Amino acid sequence: MLFDTHMHTKFSTDSQMRLEEAVAKARELNLGITVTEHMDLAYPEPQAFLLDIEGYFREYEKYRSDELLLGIEIGMRTDCREDNRQIAAGHAFDYVIGSIHVIDNVDIYCESFYRSRSKEEVYGQYFNAMIDCLETYEFIDCLGHIDYIARYGRYDDPEIYYDQFKDSIDRILGILAGQGKALEINTRRLDSRERIENILPVYRRFHDLGGRLVTVGSDAHKPKDIGKGMKLALQLAGECGLKAVRFKDRKPEYL
Repeated sequence: MLFDTHMHTKFSTDSQMRLEEAVAKARELNLGITVTEHMDLAYPEPQAFLLDIEGYFREYEKYRSDELLLGIEIGMRTDCREDNRQIAAGHAFDYVIGSIHVIDNVDIYCESFYRSRSKEEVYGQYFNAMIDCLETYEFIDCLGHIDYIARYGRYDDPEIYYDQFKDSIDRILGILAGQGKALEINTRRLDSRERIENILPVYRRFHDLGGRLVTVGSDAHKPKDIGKGMKLALQLAGECGLKAVRFKDRKPEYL
């Protein structure tokens, strides 16, 4: 069974999707799903992206099965490392994604993060933040959407090019490979051949550096986006010599 391992429902600040809607869409597509609600400690907007973990499990545990798993997407920050470590270790998550959403207490989504700064400077800061976190966030299972910043970069060409940021990307991929972690293929931006060709060298290089595992996730916040690009992502993984997995009980299982 194919598995969409990244999505958000009403327990995430930026989603209103009900679990029943996600389940219905997954059944329509004959797809397994992992719910991965946001937890971004110390988020600049008070009370935003703070997951009610107890409520999450209380409401969703009865739905957990081999086709529906419960995870979390942790916003990685060096100043929240130990609190995030306790969250990951202290709850029965199937899967823990580590992602970079906030740098210097500014959400990457915000225009102010890019104002009056070059792409090289901003993207370099983004990758450095990722490196700093990954070196001590060994408790995550997977790095989420390495190309996240390209969604929001305020530049004529916001794409990530491996050759342009080779040294930083190699360090990121090397850390993941050395720890035996997975790298996510986030399908949200696999919507054009050009974007696919831009990101493909990153996954090829991950294999070159010893990485073997990828997860595939739509990052859906609405039912219509669940399962988007799954088959294409699996094809890309195969082209790069990588194996697609889901995580259950924090252990990878081949799809």
